[in-house]
Amino acid sequence: MPDRLYDVLFLCTGNSARSIMAEAVMNKRGRGRFRAHSAGSHPTGKVNPHALAALQAAGIPTEGLRSKSWDEFAAPGAPAMDFIFTVCDKAAAEQCPIWPGHPTSAHWGIEDPAAFVGPEEKVQARFKAVLSHLTRRVELLLSLKPESLDQTSLRSELARIGRS
Repeated sequence: MPDRLYDVLFLCTGNSARSIMAEAVMNKRGRGRFRAHSAGSHPTGKVNPHALAALQAAGIPTEGLRSKSWDEFAAPGAPAMDFIFTVCDKAAAEQCPIWPGHPTSAHWGIEDPAAFVGPEEKVQARFKAVLSHLTRRVELLLSLKPESLDQTSLRSELARIGRS
């Protein structure tokens, strides 16, 4: 019997870089077990071109990625989320919508590569490093079997991943 499909939402304020990269990585690596989405509390309306370049360089598909509001996922008819991860400190501190089904959530804060100012090669290196860090967290999540963990253990493991 195949494992169930888990829906995951990655949240950030602007939904232009970190949450987008996490969505793309999860959709590639978690295919068949996890379906990822991303959103922002105040979306920029565009995906950061450096995020797209880092994903493409890593061989991760970017088709269909877009900056969107978390309101899309709190509305009737939206997929019911199993997991919600905040990837920036601003989104973690914001008042989130009430998510149907009370998904398991964790904070996976990571520095904002879009805020880095410097020479182009250093900006690219920053995006590559953030993508690598997010990929490692996604891989750690994929190594878990959520269905075999009680809620307390699952929350503990997700928090541990966020501190990694």
